[in-house]
Amino acid sequence: MKDLVTELKEKTIAVLNLDEMKPEDIGNDDPLFGDGLGLDSIDALELIVMLEKEYGIKIKDTSAGKDIFKSMNTMASFVEANRVK
Repeated sequence: MKDLVTELKEKTIAVLNLDEMKPEDIGNDDPLFGDGLGLDSIDALELIVMLEKEYGIKIKDTSAGKDIFKSMNTMASFVEANRVK
């Protein structure tokens, strides 16, 4: 799963245009929103679209995003359990 976490970090940086960041700048358990990475609701939508496009995952309940996108580790666990691609 470590490879998946790194892959998700790289895709997140690319999708959200976080050009000044490197995957190693993002801690696996760092919060993605608020005090952590500082993402916002628009970023959450971008991540939802990315998961659908890259892994075939449809998130129907957008309120679930709060738990899914808590950290890179929680996102990787969700992708691992739900990926279609």
